[in-house]
Amino acid sequence: MTEQPISVTTVAEGIARISWTSDQPVDVVRHEVASALAGHARVEALVDPDDEAGQRIATWSGLRREGVMRGVTVEGRTVDRIVYARLATDEPVHEPQGFRALLNSFLPRKRAISQMLIRDGDERVLLCQLTYKQDWDLPGGVVEVGESPQLAVAREVEEELGLQVEPGSLLLTDWLPPWSGWDDALCLVFDGGAHDASITDAIVRQTREIRSAEFCTPDQVRERCADFTARRIASALANLGGGRPAYVESGGA
Repeated sequence: MTEQPISVTTVAEGIARISWTSDQPVDVVRHEVASALAGHARVEALVDPDDEAGQRIATWSGLRREGVMRGVTVEGRTVDRIVYARLATDEPVHEPQGFRALLNSFLPRKRAISQMLIRDGDERVLLCQLTYKQDWDLPGGVVEVGESPQLAVAREVEEELGLQVEPGSLLLTDWLPPWSGWDDALCLVFDGGAHDASITDAIVRQTREIRSAEFCTPDQVRERCADFTARRIASALANLGGGRPAYVESGGA
């Protein structure tokens, strides 16, 4: 059976799926996408992750990248496919907002984590014993989409520990390489200031995530934390009162 240069099939109510051969010009595919949207609310394409030409055609035809569909059965084989789609309500690509949305759909995104370095009068560091891993860590967490890292760390400290601590200056930017199923990430450590040790009496733990929290000496930090976390804390402490925020990788390996 001869493969059709461009195929548009209705796969569900209001949804069309488009496919094309590798030699199709972008403007031809773009025209077919526009034509399909005249009668559908959504047009989508499933593109092989190894097909770089297909990915370029999908993008410049105005289809936004939505993610990877894993384990799709194609001709009896189980494969992965990148999902691209365009909605009838999407801004036109020739408009600035529509073009930015198109770029935003496929440009790399990096996870951000915000943590707070809170100390007591003896220069001990507040650490949290977590429910979901063996290592202890600084209070903090993942920055939500559209949330500033500085607001995120204040929110996380309040949610996890019930403490309202105003985050100070950025002490450290730590790049974390991919590890054990996690993508790489940036960890930002903000200065939480020095407090009386009795601040721990006011802690109200989020029991789903926090087993306990206490001020720890440098020896306890090295004993309880993962190596890269201990390095990160040491690097952040070294930059207290310093000039510009420091940049390290994997805590300062």
